[in-house]
Amino acid sequence: MATENEAVDSFYVLPEECIASVLSFTTPSDASSSSFVSTNFRSAAESDIVWERFLPPQYRSIISRSADSSSLSSSSKKQLYLRLCDHPLLIDDGKKSFWLEKRSGKICYMLSPKDLVIVWMETPFYWRWTSLPDARFAEVAELVNVCWLEIRGKINACMLSPGTLYTAYLVFKVTTGSFGFENQPVEVAVGVGGSEGHKRTRSVFLDMERGRRQRYQIVPAARRGGPFHRHRCLPQSIEEADIGECPKERGDGWLEIELGEFFNGGDDDDDGEVEMSVLEVKGGNWKGGLIVQGFEIRPKRM
Repeated sequence: MATENEAVDSFYVLPEECIASVLSFTTPSDASSSSFVSTNFRSAAESDIVWERFLPPQYRSIISRSADSSSLSSSSKKQLYLRLCDHPLLIDDGKKSFWLEKRSGKICYMLSPKDLVIVWMETPFYWRWTSLPDARFAEVAELVNVCWLEIRGKINACMLSPGTLYTAYLVFKVTTGSFGFENQPVEVAVGVGGSEGHKRTRSVFLDMERGRRQRYQIVPAARRGGPFHRHRCLPQSIEEADIGECPKERGDGWLEIELGEFFNGGDDDDDGEVEMSVLEVKGGNWKGGLIVQGFEIRPKRM
């Protein structure tokens, strides 16, 4: 009967095809780490058998919708995987950006303003198209001046990875002359299937400075030796201040605010659509100075 050490040694000398088959049932991170085990493992971990399984089943049809599809055809499957993780691919005439989450291979998208429904977008007095060097898309939407802010987007659930909890975000910037968002909450929502009952609506703020200002609240501090007290500024979390969620800065220089989350089951939801919205139609105040890059849909980090 073989000892434990002999069994382990036998595993190390398995044919490369067998090792590759085993690694294909792990994760991209595990496959990369296994390359340090032995020469056989290194060769297996680089094989197309492994990385083909980490790519989404529909990756070929997605890539074919890009003007850069020909440049990807000669890549190994690992090179292709890493390329799609690190360099989002423009598809559908540049209206969408597609990439993979590196740790899981899950599908991610950003819908450009040209793929969204923005009320008054074609009226230059209210909105205008502009180009920015750090934007993913050729043109992004700049809010000039509106009292009715309404942005909606949708994507078919079958385009996303099944069995995945997703989060949707508005990705944007504010100009130096932005106005109207300082004390005005905005309603955001995400829902699947087109039913209003499945949408969760909540209020957020698009003013970045609001979050910074409200991190310090005026709270009383007792003065030693008497009943009198003075006030001082102490740091306090946004949740404690109960001011609503504010934008967060991204690594690419843009801001994002969460619209909501949803679970893509992948079985009964194949024909369903994920609907997202950003609305401010109740306050009636004029607002401007918002630059919208798009709606981003990516797996929720647990």
